[in-house]
Amino acid sequence: MSAENEKGTGISGSVEEIVSAYREMEMGARRYLGFVVLPLFFFFLLIVGAVIFIQPAAIISALLSLLGIFAIIVAVVYPKVSLESRKTEINEKFHIYLTHMTVLSTTNIDRVEVFRELSKEEEYGEIAKETRRIIEIVETWNQSLDDACKRRSKKVPSDMMSDFLDRLAYTMRAGRELNSFLVREQENMLDEYVTMYNGELDNLDVLKDLYLSMVLSTSFGMVFAVILPILTDTDPTIVVAVVVVIFGFIQMGFLYAISVTVPHDPVWYIPDETKTDASKTIRRTVAVAVVVSFGLAAGVVGVYFGVAPFAFGQYPMPMYLAVAVSPFLIPGILIRRLEKGVTKRDEVFPEFVRGLGSVESAKQTTTTDVLKDLRKKDFGNLTPEINNLYKRLNMRIEPSGAWKRFTYECGSYLIQKFSSMYLVGREMGGDPRHLGELISENFSVALNLRENRKRMTVTIIGVLYGMTAAMSFALFLGVEIVRILTEVSSDFELSEMGFGQLLYPGIYNLQQIGMLILVVVLLNAIFSSLMIRSIDGGHKANASLHFVALTWLGCGIGIGTARAVDGLITVG
Repeated sequence: MSAENEKGTGISGSVEEIVSAYREMEMGARRYLGFVVLPLFFFFLLIVGAVIFIQPAAIISALLSLLGIFAIIVAVVYPKVSLESRKTEINEKFHIYLTHMTVLSTTNIDRVEVFRELSKEEEYGEIAKETRRIIEIVETWNQSLDDACKRRSKKVPSDMMSDFLDRLAYTMRAGRELNSFLVREQENMLDEYVTMYNGELDNLDVLKDLYLSMVLSTSFGMVFAVILPILTDTDPTIVVAVVVVIFGFIQMGFLYAISVTVPHDPVWYIPDETKTDASKTIRRTVAVAVVVSFGLAAGVVGVYFGVAPFAFGQYPMPMYLAVAVSPFLIPGILIRRLEKGVTKRDEVFPEFVRGLGSVESAKQTTTTDVLKDLRKKDFGNLTPEINNLYKRLNMRIEPSGAWKRFTYECGSYLIQKFSSMYLVGREMGGDPRHLGELISENFSVALNLRENRKRMTVTIIGVLYGMTAAMSFALFLGVEIVRILTEVSSDFELSEMGFGQLLYPGIYNLQQIGMLILVVVLLNAIFSSLMIRSIDGGHKANASLHFVALTWLGCGIGIGTARAVDGLITVG
């Protein structure tokens, strides 16, 4: 009885959350129900009517009905999913937002102007929207800033930001300084962010175990799909193709789950309004790899149809796939090298900005004069960019333009965000020493969290490579077992010995089965490499290196398995 009560409470709680999400929708609950949910419901009824009238095959009827039901369920729960997405976006970017607010509060601008400046930062997404709503309440309804923060604290989907706005409203109402409050708030915020970040990594660890079990289960199901038809007289090509489709959907689902679970912490900063030297090099290299890879794929097709100087079966089938994707190794190696440079620049930036702020505050001089001395110090991979920054400032280039070019050359997301904070803080009269220490402390926390993320990434990479090896071995071994059975049945003519209804070797097209297994290897390489890219937060094209390596691993295991089985048979 208690279990039933708990279940009821869980269901009622979920319904309550969905209803609450409908209230928070910008579109309006009635409008959404009328324009989205209701049409989908009539669409479902139309599908049911068509199925009853046309009476197609049972599998098609079931798929169409499930499609209609799935569409309705997605439409009903979408407001809740959207609200959770907004909450996650706010939580992941809130630490940078609060640091930016603290930097602005140390300058000579008033409180409302601090919020107005933050509302212009489109990169903050939902946080910027919430900040604009606070400004609208102040300007349109002529409310005080503390009242506006109090009102929005009850509407913000994130508990972290809601509690902050509530405390901020109380602080301003009590007449305390915004700067002193935000400086003390930094420690609490960093603790909460570290807890949230590590919590998301823990969730990723659980998701990794679930993914491993699901993929291995599907792989062994595919092995049975390859072997069992020889006993059941079922078309193995269709059965294996269905399992391949299921495998693809599982991979897509876990890729999405990982992308929404992993903390938002990108490594690269590539601006949209310009093309840096690094981005140009990457684009050219990827374009060349795509062209060469498509050329090799076209060559493989030519070999298959006999338009080549050698026969298709002259080399193992997996070799053709591995060779066709090999050109992507070039952009993968290039991006990996460039990304190491970005991470090394990140490691020395806290020291640089702290030294810049301290010297600038002590000497009471300009940034250009300070950089003249700092550039003599070795800052590792960041030294060339510091020299270029000094040269631009020394040439009387506008500081904002010089610093912007500095961030472009660094290519780092964190350096871009915190450099702009330092620049704005200095332009508005902030204390350089305080700004440098504040930014350096927050930057160092982000780097420490990235180390935890890096360890998690290495663990997951090992799991994915190990899973690929095990899955490939099982799949290709299944194909070899079927090949041996078909050859044995052909050699001994089992039908004449009374076994004709026990084994059905004639239904197999081993070449088609082998191609479907290669499709599985290719899908696994694509989705696994994209998962690694999502987890490590690197460049989008960074997946190409692991894509090639995983493809070669799967194909190599396939070739090795075939040769090992042939060797055992020969010895036997």
